[in-house]
Order: sequence, then C-alpha cells, then structure tokens
Amino acid sequence: MYVCLCRAITDHDIRRAVAGGARTMRELRQELGVCSSCGRCGPEAREILSEACANVSATAVRIDLPPVGPGAPAWQTA
Repeated sequence: MYVCLCRAITDHDIRRAVAGGARTMRELRQELGVCSSCGRCGPEAREILSEACANVSATAVRIDLPPVGPGAPAWQTA
C-alpha cells in the first residue's frame, strides 16, 4: 500500500528500512524521504514504523547470553 504519494513510498519500503536498521522517523526521512514533502503521510508512516519495530524486537534473538542450566559450566549455574 502506498503511504507517501509524493515520494511513492510503500509500507513495504518502510518495513524494509526497519529491517535494515531504521528505528526513527528521522532515519526514515533520511533513507526514504518520507514526510519530506506535504507531511500527510506522517501518521500512517509512524504507525507502520512502530509496528515494524515491535515485530523486529519480538523476533530478535539474544546471542550474548551464556547458557544456564544442565550442561552449563558450574560457575554459571551458581
């Protein structure tokens, strides 16, 4: 779906930018040009940005945590 008609930006473009690391409207504006013309796309772009960031956070995997429990070194289970 088109979010910004001035710049022909779709919801997929915004989600792709979030997957690439964008987390703020400023970053979206810099990367895609969203909200840089008439501004009418702002509310919808913010909503899609928020949803996309929540999805990224929900699916993020933390690899910096050491294993805990059976099979973990004794110093990690104490």
